[in-house]
Amino acid sequence: MPLKINFLKIMLKTNSNVIQREAVVVKFVGDSGDGMQLTGTLFSDTAALAGLDLATFPDYPAEIRAPHNTIAGVSGFQVHVGAKKIETTGDLCDVLVAMNPASLKSNLKWAKPGATIIVDQDSFEEASYKKAGYTVNPLEDGSLSSYNLVKAPITSFTRGVLKEKGIDNKTADKSKNMFALGIMYHLFGWSFKGTYEFFDKKFKNKPTVIESNKTVLEAGYSYADTVEALASVYQVGKAAIPPGRYRNITGNVATAWGFLAAAERSGRPIFLGSYPITPATEILIELAKYKSLGAKVFQAEDEIAGICSAIGASYTGSLALTTTSGPGLSLKSEAIGLAVMTELPLVIVDVQRGGPSTGLPTKSEQSDLYQALFGRNGECPAVVVAASTSANCFYFAYMAAKIAMEHMTPVILLTDGYLGNGSQLFRIPKAADLPAIHPPLAKPNDPDYQPYRRDPETLVRKWALPGTEGLRHRIGGLEKEDGIGNISTDPLNHQKMVDLRDAKVQKVADYIPLQEVAGEKEGDLLVVSWGGTLGAVQEAVEIMQAKGEKVSHAHFSYIMPLPKNTAEVLSGFKKILVCELNSGQFVNYLKMKHHGYNYMQYNKVQGLPFTVNELTQVLTQIQEEK
Repeated sequence: MPLKINFLKIMLKTNSNVIQREAVVVKFVGDSGDGMQLTGTLFSDTAALAGLDLATFPDYPAEIRAPHNTIAGVSGFQVHVGAKKIETTGDLCDVLVAMNPASLKSNLKWAKPGATIIVDQDSFEEASYKKAGYTVNPLEDGSLSSYNLVKAPITSFTRGVLKEKGIDNKTADKSKNMFALGIMYHLFGWSFKGTYEFFDKKFKNKPTVIESNKTVLEAGYSYADTVEALASVYQVGKAAIPPGRYRNITGNVATAWGFLAAAERSGRPIFLGSYPITPATEILIELAKYKSLGAKVFQAEDEIAGICSAIGASYTGSLALTTTSGPGLSLKSEAIGLAVMTELPLVIVDVQRGGPSTGLPTKSEQSDLYQALFGRNGECPAVVVAASTSANCFYFAYMAAKIAMEHMTPVILLTDGYLGNGSQLFRIPKAADLPAIHPPLAKPNDPDYQPYRRDPETLVRKWALPGTEGLRHRIGGLEKEDGIGNISTDPLNHQKMVDLRDAKVQKVADYIPLQEVAGEKEGDLLVVSWGGTLGAVQEAVEIMQAKGEKVSHAHFSYIMPLPKNTAEVLSGFKKILVCELNSGQFVNYLKMKHHGYNYMQYNKVQGLPFTVNELTQVLTQIQEEK
């Protein structure tokens, strides 16, 4: 018999029991088999249905089967929800849900002083907490006295409520994450409706699973309603967001959707040739769902086959894509050179992760910028753009496709694991409202057609589709004679073609937005960021500005070429601090292109995003030293 839950009851408590917050950070952590990613996703979706803005940060282990109850096997999911615009996934959490000792030990440092910590006390057996590195039970030694500790019997209660339904303990343990989720729904006063609908759709052919999860979810809510340590609840108002159709979307899914929109607007069929690699695989998986829309997806045997198949598809007139991460981009470098030489449109998505080599497959960095800019043989220019939020991966995928097709050039789109796996609220646009895309298709029987005849303004050659009457031509990886496209080893022709290919890429600067500055156009300090560091840097700068400091912010999304007014932006400031999740790749690139400025840098290479607090401390120190 389902439990009767009164979701309004917690709102009827006295004001002293309601904690009013503009924003709250929650982190779910547990063993890799505890379902923390699903729990966090359902919590995020419910927050969105409750009218809150949000950002999420999944943090999962690289080990596929790490030993049970070890630090290496801890999986986490952080959610930042609020009534204000949420730009980051939050620094420290207000609520930490820890399903075992290892997850508590590895994540306690991310809990605020006085935070609510909810643990599954059943998992804190002596063998388990010693395996995690504790000498005594942390729930009993007073080490957590500065927190609001809730010792919930999650495992035993889950087993108990499902035993009545004839479900064995091993099967019941798969649902204990729903007990923890039920506790959280009580803590925020949220409805089960969206989660129920997920169960009904996900397990539509497994009614027992649906009933079990609903029962455990309700049991967790009822438990929270009675436990004294959870007498208080959080109340977060609805976010003031523009009207429209929204969904919670990951950066990888947004990237796939951006390409689908570009295919629709350009009238070109879409082809993706890729080899699966963490953390980019989800783009391939998502596009494979849309065969009904004409998407063609080829899972290649390796990275080289993936990009080469995409180049072939581009030659035939498709919006051609290939997706990868840092190690795969290395393998694709020679084929990118082929696309540069043939001057065919191609988008290469690099969802960056920690390196070098296999590195940190599930952790995020910005360490592939040098490779994107320079990682090819010969003079081999390609356009490089970078997304900055999970949601705007959609728009930068769209723009990468637009630039590639309209300028007949490879475009490297840099995202990262933080953006690709993380999620945000995304307002779904109408395709008709997106910028038009006009591929330079050659017309049949054009008497003036030559493979490398160029538009005098853009230096772009025409895209001649095979089979088009009167447009028989040859292209390839050997140097081409200007205009007619015959193979040429003439030194002066080679110099001319190298210069033309570079000038064509540089002319893209005429078609991208000018660089914007948040804050005054002149001042003491300009903070520069690029890619996925936008949210944290922006929030830190806003904190400094609220204190009256002359600090401004320029976030770069177009990297090769840089916006035309970059020098003008840089020249207005005494100091320029470049913040990036690598050892200084963008700051060195800026020094190459725009030397003579007082550059400073702040770098972090830990597989973790910036926190607002650490950036604020750095900015404060710089301003105090001025």
